[in-house]
Amino acid sequence: MTKKSSEFKAVSLAEASFNDVNLQLAQFNDVNLSGSTFTDVSLTGAKFNNIDLSNVTITDANLNGMAINGILVTELLRVYGA
Repeated sequence: MTKKSSEFKAVSLAEASFNDVNLQLAQFNDVNLSGSTFTDVSLTGAKFNNIDLSNVTITDANLNGMAINGILVTELLRVYGA
């Protein structure tokens, strides 16, 4: 049995709330998440390309192995703190 993927186009989920949702291996293209809040989210192994992170705040995050433009974030923070 072949698993069929679902594709939604031009859908508005503004102000929606998602709880206990599995979106593993999902693909997001041309998505507006501005002003959204993420709590207790696993992004392990996720890849981001052409992302606008202006005014984004990240707190209480496990940054091990996270890299921005090939530079480990933990190393950037270590150098910044020195």
